[in-house]
Amino acid sequence: MENSVKIPLWFWIVSAVMLLWNLMGVGSFFMHVGMSEEALAALSEAEQELYASYPMWTTVAFAAAVFGGALGCIGLLLRKKWAKMVLIISLIGVIIQMFHSLVIAKATDVYGPGAVVMPIMVIVIAIFLVWLANYSIKKHWLT
Repeated sequence: MENSVKIPLWFWIVSAVMLLWNLMGVGSFFMHVGMSEEALAALSEAEQELYASYPMWTTVAFAAAVFGGALGCIGLLLRKKWAKMVLIISLIGVIIQMFHSLVIAKATDVYGPGAVVMPIMVIVIAIFLVWLANYSIKKHWLT
């Protein structure tokens, strides 16, 4: 059955673009955790305080979000059902991270209301990826 199912071109394109998106997230993660003292000192005082206020569990959630997203997209490209569970874990990481950033740390106080746009976009994309994995399983594109 695996060979008889025709997978549309859009699935491959979307999965590849979403992998690139998540790899950018991985890059952002490494820039975040590897920020030098000099780079941190170059931030405004409000940004430095915000950066310092993030507990370790938010970094763990960030890691789960981006590494889970990248691995889940690789799973999609490999046509594996486990991609769905990994993408769900990624979505949970995204929600935890964004909740902390927007609600607990109040990043909008530092960056303004425009700081809500990217988190919303990240959440929507993470939800979309879980939907895509589920849809792909129903269509028998993932085994």
